[in-house]
Amino acid sequence: MQVADERIKGVDGEADRLADFIMFAQRSFLLDLSQELNKGNISYAQFFLLGYLANEDYLTMTQISNKMGHSTAAATGLVDRLEKLGYVQRLHAADDRRKVMVQITRKGIELVSRLRNLIANNISDVMSATSEDDVQPVYSHLKEFLDER
Repeated sequence: MQVADERIKGVDGEADRLADFIMFAQRSFLLDLSQELNKGNISYAQFFLLGYLANEDYLTMTQISNKMGHSTAAATGLVDRLEKLGYVQRLHAADDRRKVMVQITRKGIELVSRLRNLIANNISDVMSATSEDDVQPVYSHLKEFLDER
């Protein structure tokens, strides 16, 4: 039985095509991403954390645990490993030394940039191999999503 034949009632055609496109794109680049993460010796969770940190000056351990949906102890484990690899550094707030702030390092930024470029190139390859009718809903929904942020 094919998933494409099991359409959910009420889902509009564009959203349905977008879901098919995303599933195809995932298969196309997750293997490459996994191989690159292994080279950097980091997990998906650690990569997602680096992605959050790349867009902030710093995050506190509480903010990290909230964003990652982990306990503070689990977030501490993620940060410990990334710190040992040189991808992040811990700082203490000047006004309260108990407050630990985590900041991405230059090495971490370079890793995120390299992997982001890999993802962008893979998406570009997938989109160029996809018909215009299937790509247009992706652009439309993506634009709506980005405009809401």
